[in-house]
Amino acid sequence: MLTRGATALSSASKLAAGVFFAIALGFASGPASAQNKAREAAAEKPAEAPQFPNEACLGCHGNEGFSGEGPNGKPRSLHVVKDRFEKSAHGSRQCVECHQDIREIPHEKAVRRVSCVTCHERMWESAKREGTTNEHARLGVVAEKIDGYMKSIHARPSRADQSYTNATCYDCHNAHYVFRPGSPGHTEWRQDLPNVCGKCHADQRNEYLDSVHGRMFMGGNLAAPVCADCHSPHELDRPRSDAIRLLVTRNCGSCHSENFTTYRGTYHGQITTLGYTYTATCFDCHGHHGIQRVSHPRSTVHPNNRLDTCRKCHANATQGFVSFQPHANTRDFERYPYMWIASKFMIALLTGVFAFFWTHSALWFYREYRDRREGKSRPHVKLDELPAHLRGKYFRRFRLGWRIAHLALIVSVMLLVLTGMSVFYSDTEWARAIMQALGGPRVAAVIHRVAAFTFAALFFGHIIYLAARIVRNWTVKDCFGPNSLVPSWKDLADAAAMFRWFLGRGPRPVFDRWTYWEKFDYWAVFWGMTIIGTSGLMLWFPAATASFLPGWVFNVATLVHGEEAFLAAVFLFTVHFFNNHFRPDKYPPPDIVMFTGAVSLEEFAREHTLEYRRLLESGELEKYLVDAPSRPMTLGSRILGITLIAIGLTLLTLVLTGFLRG
Repeated sequence: MLTRGATALSSASKLAAGVFFAIALGFASGPASAQNKAREAAAEKPAEAPQFPNEACLGCHGNEGFSGEGPNGKPRSLHVVKDRFEKSAHGSRQCVECHQDIREIPHEKAVRRVSCVTCHERMWESAKREGTTNEHARLGVVAEKIDGYMKSIHARPSRADQSYTNATCYDCHNAHYVFRPGSPGHTEWRQDLPNVCGKCHADQRNEYLDSVHGRMFMGGNLAAPVCADCHSPHELDRPRSDAIRLLVTRNCGSCHSENFTTYRGTYHGQITTLGYTYTATCFDCHGHHGIQRVSHPRSTVHPNNRLDTCRKCHANATQGFVSFQPHANTRDFERYPYMWIASKFMIALLTGVFAFFWTHSALWFYREYRDRREGKSRPHVKLDELPAHLRGKYFRRFRLGWRIAHLALIVSVMLLVLTGMSVFYSDTEWARAIMQALGGPRVAAVIHRVAAFTFAALFFGHIIYLAARIVRNWTVKDCFGPNSLVPSWKDLADAAAMFRWFLGRGPRPVFDRWTYWEKFDYWAVFWGMTIIGTSGLMLWFPAATASFLPGWVFNVATLVHGEEAFLAAVFLFTVHFFNNHFRPDKYPPPDIVMFTGAVSLEEFAREHTLEYRRLLESGELEKYLVDAPSRPMTLGSRILGITLIAIGLTLLTLVLTGFLRG
């Protein structure tokens, strides 16, 4: 039989009420023979628990000090405060709805453990069947928490005693006093949560109480975080698991939203946003339960301790790491002037480039489309003066080496965009899918660096080739003449003339070997290599960079590396694609001259009239003429061109999706 504590003896009236209810129910149940038959039937098929009123239970359990023997053999309190219970979320329920093994009052020691999970799942399923989920939305929330709990470490068997879980519902929630969020009872429960968790996690509790969070909370600031705010206990697992590291990191952002946003803009944050945890998370830098303010001498991010903290991951970290600004933004000039300046410069650069060239492309498309619709074709240069055996010939614009280099450049750029933009827009679904398909950020980083090395090798190989040509046999005319890619005043005049032609105010200008937009494409690589390449090397070798440059350089390098890469990708897949493939005079795309190396003599004379005339007059034209590309070569080049264009447009769509989402 259940026993009473010492103080329970003073509550004889409540005990008498309990006995009275038991006797009354006994008389009401009929003669002894009927009771015996009922017990026999119950032995064959368990019946639903009798619906004893709560007052009958409180006749004993309502007595302060009422206790019984616990699972560990020690006394445990069985006292239920009537008023407090009735104000709880379970206050409208009958005791025997949970304690279903109670068949009589007084009763033997209860042996069946109450299943909170079964009851709430049954109620939620019933609400779904009856179509009352809106009225019982809170049950749905509880059901979701149950799903998380059943997968958590708390729901697993205890190592010490595998007949028990590590922590069940009523180890954390007092089953008789469960209160809805926002209620006074819930606030009271939250205030005691460090002690509740501390029953099992005493060391962590002591660390917490000495932290900035613990001091704030114990000092009366109930908005300060407690255990459940950081750990989301219903989904709790081992703290070293990726899922929990990511969960806790996100939970930090629920209070520190501004810092969380700026953290996600760093490489550390981008990798965790993708779902990987090998880079630093919030608690890797700031600590765990014993977090202190930055100014506190024991803070792991205090200036005196910061280098040691960085060296946990970056063994070769140098003093420059100390001045890295993991939460820098581009809005606060006073605190982060270099970030502010770099941001405004990149905004002006992107705005200027796209405003000019998109306007240029739109007007160009309009003029050529209008001419084609009106049946006007651009006058072709007359080829009648050519000997008959030269008609139908093609003009060789690019030798095999340049075509191979161009293809390698295309592939390397597309790989750089794919891997780089997946990190830059790490908060998008497509970035996570691509990163998973590639095998994770580490594999993507290797691909990115191999592509970057390929790009750099092509770039510097080209520089060496040009230097050798200049030293060996080039003249001033070769460097600055009509065959040169060096910009000239004629290019500026041609650009102005093109705009007049767009607007119908003048004839279309004629061009030499290189047009002004081709020269821009060429020199843009030099600019991009300087900005993207230099910043990329800084980020690739942080210890070397920080040995002679301050840490804020990493902030600026990350910003300009991503923004310049965005500029390059969008420009290539819009402006460059339009100029070479999508303007009406080029239909149907693609233009395959960079794959075959040759263009029809008629098209060459039309697009590069000045060079055609010069070669014709000098008698040198014939040495550049070749037969038309073979059918297999033409077909293969078209398939390759269409494939690369499709990949480029797909990458463009992904990049713009990420940009618009941000």
